[in-house]
Amino acid sequence: MSRIGKLPVELPKGVKVNLSDATITVDGPKGSLSRQVMEGVSLDINESAIVVTRIDDTNKCRAAHGLTRTLINNMVIGVTKGFERALEINGVGYRAESKGNILNLSLGYSHPINFELPAGISVDVDKMTKLLVKGIDKELVGQTAAKIRSFRGPEPYKGKGIKYADETILRKAGKTGKK
Repeated sequence: MSRIGKLPVELPKGVKVNLSDATITVDGPKGSLSRQVMEGVSLDINESAIVVTRIDDTNKCRAAHGLTRTLINNMVIGVTKGFERALEINGVGYRAESKGNILNLSLGYSHPINFELPAGISVDVDKMTKLLVKGIDKELVGQTAAKIRSFRGPEPYKGKGIKYADETILRKAGKTGKK
């Protein structure tokens, strides 16, 4: 039995769950999310919890058991609290500014980068060097943060570029002069 899959997903007040045609929809105070339920698992929805059970013990069903429970739990957390990912920009002249759903990045290239944010994602810019990517879909928040980081990843010599706030950059020693 899956240690994660057997745990029930608790439903806080204000969250409504609907299951129709292998699609689960979770509505909450911050918005609504829906996802296809994987084959091999079944859902039991109560007033206060969702229990995920697998149909049989094949490898495919066993793999889908814990994953389905975690995906549903992330949907419930997303519509109640939301998710966020912090990024930092390091480097002289590197900066960001947000205008509506466009993120304007100056990262040392000959041109500024105008990144259009996906629907449901917002970015807060603090002091032009700290970004906070927010949204209700955990997968989309992480994917957007990774895309922003990929425009200029941190380099190992001076640490310039965009990095996650909790990321540690392994620094390399620079060149040494000839004696």
